[in-house]
Amino acid sequence: MKENKVYTKTGDTGFTSLISGERVPKHNLRIKTYGTIDELIAWLGIIRDTTKLEEVQGSLLKIQKQLMTIAAQLSVDSEKNIPKNLTLIKMNAVKFLEHEIDSLTLKLKPLENFIIPGGHILISYAHLARCVCRRAERQVTELQQEASISSILIVYMNRLSDYFFTLSRTFAAELKIEEIKWSGN
Repeated sequence: MKENKVYTKTGDTGFTSLISGERVPKHNLRIKTYGTIDELIAWLGIIRDTTKLEEVQGSLLKIQKQLMTIAAQLSVDSEKNIPKNLTLIKMNAVKFLEHEIDSLTLKLKPLENFIIPGGHILISYAHLARCVCRRAERQVTELQQEASISSILIVYMNRLSDYFFTLSRTFAAELKIEEIKWSGN
């Protein structure tokens, strides 16, 4: 019977492998980038487990799966090393996010001020996800300076942070929590 262990001990020296098998330091920008996306996936699990809005739960699960694909895509160091079973993120994923944002926005009051995060844990979780998403977006753009990265990933991450902002406002409306507005003072 083959052992099924979680630990491999291959990272004990501070290096890890990309999909191609190339060994890179764990502080490599590519590793940091898909690690941040992994963190975002975990935040979405918390939000999905906390909200009672079934349509949001379904959307979040779909986004988690898309982010898993993006993380896998970022762990590929060359287009020639893309696994056959990995379907890359395409523009339809961005269109999905835009549709979700538009659907949520229809139910919200127009935005006239900046919003200060808080008021309920779900609102704060959505803002935390937005911040982690923005960090991932910055890292993807930085990685694009040194590697071939699909521009769709940048568009996707940018739209995703807009989704989380809209989701925070949706939670506030749904929970009847008054948004904390900021107007510069």
